[in-house]
Amino acid sequence: MMTTNAPAKAAPPRPSAAKGRAHLRSRKILWFTAPSLAWFAFFSIGPLLAMFVIATLSWKGLIYQPSFVGLENVARVFADPVFRAAIVNSAVQVGIAVPVMIPLSFMLGYHLNSRPRGHRLLSILYFSPGLISISITGMIFYGMMSPNGGVNGLLDLLGLDSLIRPWLADPATALASLITIDLWRGVGWTAVLFSARLSSLPAEVIEAAQIDGAGRFRTMWQIAFPMVKDYASTLTTLQFLWTAFTSAALILLLTHGGPGTSTTTLSYLVYAKAFSQQDLGYSQVVGVFLLVVGVAGMGIINRVFRDRKERI
Repeated sequence: MMTTNAPAKAAPPRPSAAKGRAHLRSRKILWFTAPSLAWFAFFSIGPLLAMFVIATLSWKGLIYQPSFVGLENVARVFADPVFRAAIVNSAVQVGIAVPVMIPLSFMLGYHLNSRPRGHRLLSILYFSPGLISISITGMIFYGMMSPNGGVNGLLDLLGLDSLIRPWLADPATALASLITIDLWRGVGWTAVLFSARLSSLPAEVIEAAQIDGAGRFRTMWQIAFPMVKDYASTLTTLQFLWTAFTSAALILLLTHGGPGTSTTTLSYLVYAKAFSQQDLGYSQVVGVFLLVVGVAGMGIINRVFRDRKERI
């Protein structure tokens, strides 16, 4: 009788050897991320650390020799009434623009997601203000809000002469005018983003709520909004950062922080001190303060939405 020997099966690799090879592969892959890590360190972490260093210097600009002054810049900033006015103006701007923008954007996005007649055209119209450059936006609203501009012309046509005023040159209305522009630029753009997120919700959930007798307003806020709460938190954070950190460009084009300090925000103060008044140390102290405000604001927004989600 002939016997055949079955080929022996290869022993499975030992766990320690397999783990070692996986670790070696992960180390090789890590080298491919080195350029992006170097880029991030040089262009993100580097300038952030430089901001803290420059805040301790007395420095007029690149062609001047800096000198170390320690915390002297901090004392100057917190004793400056312009800085305190900038804090108030920034708080008012963010405290009005963001809480108005997010609910209004969600309602418009919900309506857009219901596919009304001409919804594609509405999407384009809503999104268009966010695509217009800041310089063109400034030109548009400078023409509208100047003493002989479109707003006052409309008020005159309607016989409301008592309301006519230089909107951007009046301390009582200059900041409100800038907030109005923020809303014009941000509401439609955010509404389209809300509409895109709402389109991914299961249609049967909305249909079930409507069958159970829930009206449009109740369905929108008690059914749809809780389902996109995390996305709403993200958009609220983005709009908060956008409003707080990028207001300088529009203020520079329209008011230069005036009249007086009525439209001087923290973002504009950073620019004005660095480039107009050549006081980089003061500027970067304000920049550090604005960074702290931004981080604290993001934490508050996340906490508010998380608490609301837990209650729901």
